[in-house]
Amino acid sequence: MVVCVCNAIREKDVRAAARAGATSACQAYRAVGCQAKCGQCVPFARAIIAEERTAA
Repeated sequence: MVVCVCNAIREKDVRAAARAGATSACQAYRAVGCQAKCGQCVPFARAIIAEERTAA
């Protein structure tokens, strides 16, 4: 599933960044070499990161 249309960031990329230690959407996006543009995806990215953190 695509999380960020502006940067073509997929859910698997956000999950991998969270597993690697990203604790925010900005950190996850930086891990894949991007940054949030319009911001519509940030709440979804945060939810994915929170889910990964609770699973760890």
